Amino acid sequence: MNTQALIDRALALAPGELFIDGRWRPSSTGARFDVHNPATERVLASVADASSEDGMAALDAADAAQRQWAATAPRARAELLRAAFERIRELEAEFATLMTLEMGKPLAESRGEVAYGNEFLRWFSEEAVRINGRYTQSPEGNLRILTLKRPVGPSLFITPWNFPLAMATRKAGAALAAGCTVVLKPSALTPLTALAFAKVCEDVGFPAGVVNVITVEDARPVTGPMIQDPRLRKLSFTGSTRVGMALMAEAASNVVRTSMELGGCAPFVVFDDADLDLAVKAARLTKLRNMGEACNAANRFYVHETIAEEFATRLAAEFESLSVGDGMAEGTDLGPIASPQQLAAIDGLVRGAVDGGARVLTGGAVREGTGWFYPPTVVTDVSPDCPLVTEEIFGPVAPIVTFATEEEAVALANASDVGLAGYVHTGSLERALRLAERIEVGMLGINSGTISNAAAPFGGIKHSGQGREGGSEGIEEYLETIYVGFPNPHVGL
Repeated sequence: MNTQALIDRALALAPGELFIDGRWRPSSTGARFDVHNPATERVLASVADASSEDGMAALDAADAAQRQWAATAPRARAELLRAAFERIRELEAEFATLMTLEMGKPLAESRGEVAYGNEFLRWFSEEAVRINGRYTQSPEGNLRILTLKRPVGPSLFITPWNFPLAMATRKAGAALAAGCTVVLKPSALTPLTALAFAKVCEDVGFPAGVVNVITVEDARPVTGPMIQDPRLRKLSFTGSTRVGMALMAEAASNVVRTSMELGGCAPFVVFDDADLDLAVKAARLTKLRNMGEACNAANRFYVHETIAEEFATRLAAEFESLSVGDGMAEGTDLGPIASPQQLAAIDGLVRGAVDGGARVLTGGAVREGTGWFYPPTVVTDVSPDCPLVTEEIFGPVAPIVTFATEEEAVALANASDVGLAGYVHTGSLERALRLAERIEVGMLGINSGTISNAAAPFGGIKHSGQGREGGSEGIEEYLETIYVGFPNPHVGL
């Protein structure tokens, strides 16, 4: 199949309408918005721009389907999730192409996201049949205690643009397995992959109203009334800490249960006893995956002062060997930044660091011409309190700060109000265990640059949010624990 034919097949997989109650329909106002290719700046497609009435229609559908979906046998729910997994696997090329077109990542990375994101559907299809309660006696012996699990209810997902498939499946897989109906609101930058996911759910036979997808350019007027509606019982959001805090405040007024996967500013700590070859390779991987546009990407590099110069030089050489261009082109290592606003934010952070005395070893300037491109960049002589270090970059920039002692490294790593992911490279198992107990993050990679897996709980602490996605913990986010007490007739009330 030639490239254009594949592009046509991919775009055909994503109907440009709202998917509500098992039907594809336009916005109630007829409004639409354009989706752009960040590599070419051209319009890819036009999609329906949902109104507040459309949002409530989606919630109506989810609420109407909730009772029957909750009563559906766990095995039946599991089989539908497994069918969706198999269908997406068949459509790997189309899904990968769609993500590259609307988000920019190279095709190889998009194929990796299809495999990773799809795995959540398989994982939670297996978890659906393992929802358990317990039975025991009270310590006094007068009660028999029974606990059971019940689905929370209709759930709203607000997902970001950086992983268009994985952010949908990580939430929807768990919720659907638990017996919850869902409404998915994807980012306006990358709505096509979410619409393709809805098409798969339709094709494999999810009942009408169980899965709903609404696309909208200005989300607040649409999601706000939904969050205030008493029928909505769960909100899951992935995005910035600022927006997450505002959503939590909204949800609190209606006592809506929330899961929040918010901002990251991951420390990457390299000790003088580390395997430097491995550390440099891992640094490149975790910094440049998804063009650095990942919440668990390494954001600030703390390197022991005795090896910092060699580490920086070698990392810069690795960065310089990579090609930057259209993700659809063969041999591209890094694609464009997702939006001109994000590109300007990255460039501003680097310029500010240089103005403050930092030194750019490689990269450091916006590429001229069509598309929103920024080169992989290494910056040294950076102050620990420089915004390039303390703020989430969300781009292919590695600022390097030196340290002298383990205590100093821990203090630097913990000097942030967020705590999603972290990475430590050391040759000492004892030190690795010490740091696992002390570094304030929800996920820690040891001598690695890759930690995400469907079987592992993904989430952070501090201002990085609450709740976990993936692992056996992930389905608990969509289950209520119900306690039933029976008197023991042999003891009396």
